[in-house]
Amino acid sequence: MILCCGEALIDMIPAPTLTGAQGFVPHVGGAIFNTAIALGRLGAPTGMLTGLSTDLFGQQLAAELEASQVDTSRIITSSRPTTLAFVQLDGGHATYTFFDERSAGRMLTPRDMPSLNADICALYLGGISLACEPGADAYAALLRHEGPHRPVMIDPNIRPGFIDNVPAFRSRLEEAMTFADIIKVSDEDLHWLAPEPSSLADKARSLLQKGPVAVILTRGADGATGYLRTGAEIHVPAIRAKVVDTVGAGDTFNAGVLAYLHENGHLTTSGVSDVSAETLQHAIAFGAKVAAMTVSRAGANPPWASEIK
Repeated sequence: MILCCGEALIDMIPAPTLTGAQGFVPHVGGAIFNTAIALGRLGAPTGMLTGLSTDLFGQQLAAELEASQVDTSRIITSSRPTTLAFVQLDGGHATYTFFDERSAGRMLTPRDMPSLNADICALYLGGISLACEPGADAYAALLRHEGPHRPVMIDPNIRPGFIDNVPAFRSRLEEAMTFADIIKVSDEDLHWLAPEPSSLADKARSLLQKGPVAVILTRGADGATGYLRTGAEIHVPAIRAKVVDTVGAGDTFNAGVLAYLHENGHLTTSGVSDVSAETLQHAIAFGAKVAAMTVSRAGANPPWASEIK
């Protein structure tokens, strides 16, 4: 089972009301949650480790996980509120305003983290879960304890507005990436991580020095490039799609990469360490395919395996 460890929240998506004024409709979301949902719908064995509220939004999140075939046995529930993310869309591009103080997800501590059984074959982490304390420290402790025993994929998915202590976040992320076998970054993430003037390719290759087997760089309409520790480099063009919005696109892309690697026997300690350029190219291409389907829909609504031709 692939265990997705991190935030689950409600995206408040703008929508016109009957009076014509703009309102907001609650949709399930969160970077790690979206990837778990996409993996479950793609048929990969998937679980979620997160903090969920017992409020109506937490119940909505739990119901969607179960409906998308995601194991919820490691979810930690409390009466704390659910994180809300109000979304603004400009030409299909999403920006966010978060309400996350003392939320059910954010207030997890290292003591809440479970020991993982051998049925967990891989870990996926990232997003705001590694930025917001004390939950960020909880996930860092989990990764420190469990990461060396199974493949790890990390997507920093950096949201600068969420980072109160930049040096602490950089330090935590630096440590987390030393446990990663696959690091996926957007061009925006990479410029934040390495603000010095140099090419995106050089910045991506520098991440390989932290220890991963592969770094995947996504650049929206310009496609994605994979860099391998062997020195190989592959590029996959973006798939043309009529973009409704980009909410959840990168999260679904990550699910496609993980699902392909799992389906083809590469999501093991030995399998991921020997991943070839050809395998990585196929995995990225599948990620691009499912992401293209997601951006053609409103909100983070990844496809089911039966929808993919």
